[in-house]
Amino acid sequence: MPKMKTHKATAKRFKRTGSGKWVRNRANRIHRHNKTKRAKRELDKKIVVSPADRKRVERLLPYH
Repeated sequence: MPKMKTHKATAKRFKRTGSGKWVRNRANRIHRHNKTKRAKRELDKKIVVSPADRKRVERLLPYH
């Protein structure tokens, strides 16, 4: 059976933590000029991928 291919666009957007969870950036460019400074700082932080999307990310990144 051939090897599975990594989805490169997904590989650039998601990283695995030391405990095996997936993290992603928040969408922080949407109407950023209307937000407070605190809200914009919060958007700079990483967030753990939801359990509903975890299976899809793992299928796109088989060797990560």
